[in-house]
Formats: sequence, structure tokens, C-alpha cells
Amino acid sequence: MRKKALHQEMTYTDFKEGRFDKAILAVGSAENHGFHLPFGTDALVAQAIAQEVAQRVNGMLVLPPVTYGVSEHYGHFPFTLTLRPEILIEVLKDIFRSSIRQGIQRIIIVNGHDGNIAPIEIAARSVKVEYPQAFLASLDAWWVTAGELLPPGTFEVWGGLGHAGEGETSIVLHLFPELCRMENARGVVPDLPSELTIKWKFDELTPYGATGDPTRGTPEKGKKMFEVLVDWVVRFVQEMEKRNWRYGELLKI
Repeated sequence: MRKKALHQEMTYTDFKEGRFDKAILAVGSAENHGFHLPFGTDALVAQAIAQEVAQRVNGMLVLPPVTYGVSEHYGHFPFTLTLRPEILIEVLKDIFRSSIRQGIQRIIIVNGHDGNIAPIEIAARSVKVEYPQAFLASLDAWWVTAGELLPPGTFEVWGGLGHAGEGETSIVLHLFPELCRMENARGVVPDLPSELTIKWKFDELTPYGATGDPTRGTPEKGKKMFEVLVDWVVRFVQEMEKRNWRYGELLKI
């Protein structure tokens, strides 16, 4: 039987019996994902990763996911909901503080959305200063990490990148095929400079709500992505536990 690790499904007794000493938090968004993926893609995928990691790591509690993110740059495409950056920062800080005050001081964040990266950074660093004994680490961009971990040639277009592109479409096809409408999948690979990062609004890059090529997405690629990401996070946590959650030499995981 799979252990109970979801905070929202627990009683006080379940929590005490679980002997939890660390937690994992998924942070997503509520935004348009092209014409073919669900609005909740970022939260759904991040939560799936978090839950699978917790099943393989003793004493890890899965916190309720943050299902809204900073998505103002996607707002041209309906039906996008967004938080202001300063609001998400404060929400995350309060979640981290609450966890630490309850005795869980080791927190892993699985982020599913590009607009959340800066708020997570600010919130986590601020709380770390408040609580130096705490440990906070973030998988900022799983869509990039998956491409780095998988063999070259796994993806056909743009290294699998893109919002609702090949990689993201693949992982949703693997995890939630019933939520996909692949007959509507369309995307475009934007011509972006490599020298500097342009701060764009998404409608400047694509008329479809998607970049990359979602039509190349497959559940087989998505399965490989999911498995390699879960393995990577599990190895990271196990390595940090061996080191008593102290970062010394460069981790080779």
C-alpha cells in the first residue's frame, strides 16, 4: 500500500504517525496552455512529480500545491488567472514559515511555471535569512532540467522546449492524456536572440498560446521525462540526507 503523504488528506494522527521531517511543495499556474493542454498544466505536472518523489523518500510530506502563479505575460490568451509577483512572494514566504514553525525545516520546491522563478527565489532567500537552520531548494525549471538529463536526440524540435511545446505536451500526454486535445495542437518556434533575455509578452511570440512544436509530443517521451526528473530529485534528497543537509563540495547526482 502506498503511504499517505498528502497533507490535505491527513488527520492529525496520520501526520504524527508519518514521522515527517521534510516537505515538498508544487508551485504552478492557472493559465492558457495553447489550444490543446489544460489551464492547470503547470500545477498538475509539478504536483505529480512531488507526489511520486514523496512515495520514494521516507518522511516527506506533500504540501498542498500553489495552483496560481505570476502569469500576467500570458494574459492575452484566455482563460489566464494571475497573481502579482509581490503577492506570490508573500504567499510562499508564509507557507515556508508555517512549515518551519511546525517543525519541518527541509523544503523542496517543484516549480512548473517560468513566471514563478523570481518570486520563489526572493521568497526562499528571505525565509532562509529569517531561519538560517532551514533548508530550501528549488527545481526551478523542470522543462529545462529534463532536456539536460535525457539523451541528445530525445526531442525533435527546439530541444523539446516551449510553452505547451514538445516536452510539456509529452509529459501531460503521459500523466493526464484524458485532459489533452491534440487535434488542436499548434505552435511556433520563435526567433529569439541568444545574447540577452527579452522580457516579452507571450502574444508577441505566438498566436497559438504555444511555442515549440506540440505536435511532436508523445506519451513515450513524457514517461522518460517524468521518470528522469523524479529520479533526479530523489537522488538529490538522498544525497543531502547523507550530508546532514549541509552543502559541501559540488554534488554529483
